[in-house]
Amino acid sequence: MHQRIDYKNASPDAFKALLATEQQVHQSGLEESLIELVNMRASQINGCAYCLDMHSKDARERGETEQRLYLLNAWREAPFYSERERAAPAWTEAVTRIAEGGVPDALYAEVRRHFDEKAIVDLTLAVIAINGWNRMAIAFCSEVGGYVSPHAASR
Repeated sequence: MHQRIDYKNASPDAFKALLATEQQVHQSGLEESLIELVNMRASQINGCAYCLDMHSKDARERGETEQRLYLLNAWREAPFYSERERAAPAWTEAVTRIAEGGVPDALYAEVRRHFDEKAIVDLTLAVIAINGWNRMAIAFCSEVGGYVSPHAASR
């Protein structure tokens, strides 16, 4: 597939705005492993190959197991996630697919059992950020496969 636009260079200010959102997510206090699960699950839903490639590499470099990455698409049936980790992809799915029925009260109540108000806002921002990246990568056909995790050097 041919990359349509290198959006980072075409509009540096737009890229910086999205990057600032991403940086806020990583400074929020949410666990990096949880953020990667959110990134992976939203990217699975959106079908973003570029982001799946990136975040699977980043997650593995941060110590995530292959098994948990492979089964994330079926997290409800897989026994490898904590209750807090289960709440995150459920929230990610609802926020990503918000036009399909909003975010049910029962889901909010479940998420609220595992996250305080600040963390729910931060979790929601993480979902918003990855959905933005997915849309940029998909719309402009970002080239898949060449990403090298910056975390590889730190291990």
